[in-house]
Amino acid sequence: MAPISRNPFTAPAKQGRGLWRALAEVTGGALLMLLTQLILRGPGPSDEVRLRLGVLALALIAVRRRFPTMSLLGISVVLGLLPAAGLPAAMAAYTTVKHLTAPRRRSAVLLASAVLATLTCAAFAPHIGFGSHSFGLAVGAVLAATTLVVPGLLGSSGGQEDRLLRALRERAAAAEAARRLAESESRIHERSRIAAEMHDLIGHRLSVISLHTGGLEMALQQQSPELRDEAALVRRSVAEAMRELREVLGVLGPLERDTGTDALTDTTGTRSDVEALAEESRSGGIPVDLTWEGPDLDDRAAQVRRAVHRVVRESLTNVHRYAPGARVTVAVTHTDDRVAVLVRNGLPPVAPPAETGLGTGRGHVGLRERVALLGGTLEVGPTPAGGFAVTARIPAQPTPGASLAATGAPAPESALEPRFDQVSAGVQRRAVNALSGLLGLIGVGVLMMCGLLLVSQAFPESVSPRDRDPEPPRIGMSRAMVGQAVYGDNPLARAAATGREPAHPPSVTSCMYSTMSFDHSTSPTAGAEQDPEHFDITRYCFRGDTLATIDRFTVPMVSRTPPWETP
Repeated sequence: MAPISRNPFTAPAKQGRGLWRALAEVTGGALLMLLTQLILRGPGPSDEVRLRLGVLALALIAVRRRFPTMSLLGISVVLGLLPAAGLPAAMAAYTTVKHLTAPRRRSAVLLASAVLATLTCAAFAPHIGFGSHSFGLAVGAVLAATTLVVPGLLGSSGGQEDRLLRALRERAAAAEAARRLAESESRIHERSRIAAEMHDLIGHRLSVISLHTGGLEMALQQQSPELRDEAALVRRSVAEAMRELREVLGVLGPLERDTGTDALTDTTGTRSDVEALAEESRSGGIPVDLTWEGPDLDDRAAQVRRAVHRVVRESLTNVHRYAPGARVTVAVTHTDDRVAVLVRNGLPPVAPPAETGLGTGRGHVGLRERVALLGGTLEVGPTPAGGFAVTARIPAQPTPGASLAATGAPAPESALEPRFDQVSAGVQRRAVNALSGLLGLIGVGVLMMCGLLLVSQAFPESVSPRDRDPEPPRIGMSRAMVGQAVYGDNPLARAAATGREPAHPPSVTSCMYSTMSFDHSTSPTAGAEQDPEHFDITRYCFRGDTLATIDRFTVPMVSRTPPWETP
């Protein structure tokens, strides 16, 4: 048996959809992080570090479906360093926990991610601007609870619900298939019983009638030749009745073997079956050329194989009836998507009579209905050369409702709905899922903001100097406190003071330069009410890590007048 080749375009199409989805998720995650950062405006790492951590978080979001556990643990570490990554971390937690089936593994991964985020934030709190370790521990606990634990629990519940619904659907489908199989077997047994009764009763009676009529025909041959022909007519009628009875028994299902029009065996519609039909026609005087492209049909659905058998058999029967002796070409092409059957005959050696009276006109109509129920098409018509052609294109995978149609049961209305309605339902379902996800992210964001606000109120000493009025530098302050008050060392002020500043006090280890001036009643100002030809510089000198002196001096502005214009 030749293996069925897979569609080479299926995998690239799925990969393309996955890339577009990952790109959309990364773009959405970037927008969420930017919006969160604009809303927070609190303590945190520098802009360069934020940018690098944001890129890392987006990369982990892009690969979270392929490496769910690694992605969640990695983004948990990023969350401890960058609170703005809370919403992307919620996405990763929801997706990862939802697709983990083992309960212990779900709990372990979710707990490990929460612990990593909390410990990372507590350990690196002084380095990323959070101040004390206790404040970082509180922030990490809030971020882990709101952006990891809550979405993870929702993902666990959603995953269990999806798996339960999938199991219920599979169980319902199995129960429906078992019910149909039981009904089919019951019908087959009942038809076989009816066939057996008819064979035993009517068949026996007709055989007796035929036997006595034959004896009567022989007796009348000598005594009454004029009645012999009548006896012969009765005998032939009984034989015809016996033949028709056998055909009816074949439809119902006789004792030995099902030979009716809808007979189905393991080889029905396969290559050997079609070759047997062609050989049967050759033995009847019809030259048949058979070509087969693609693998065999033995692993396709029973409805597809039965349709192929019916198309070939009905077409060859019509050739026997209406074009005896004509050359016939039977071509079967089997691909991944469909099975194409072409039966074409040429002109017969002897023209048939104009009206044969052998057909009922229902053959092609029945074939068209059978193929249409499978989702295929049937084309019937004369060829330009004067012959006749039957072309059937049958899907390799029958549409929903095909199995019901093949067994004679009415198909449900949902199985016969237009494909447009199915696509529309899928689009609506995706839109509802997207809206639910957006509302969930909004809820997580609000919960995270409320938690961080409570933590900032509980630790007022850890609020950034940019969010409150800085305390003026004074002798005895640490270098970090002075740097927060004057926003660090000003390299321009240091360059301007070079060569123009007062002498450094003894035992000074380092100095910090700033253009900001402080008084005891107002906030800091930068160069307020300065002489346009000069500007003030404040120098803060330290002994070790303690502020020792504060010196203020004025340096002249650099002249912008060219030398040749100087008076």
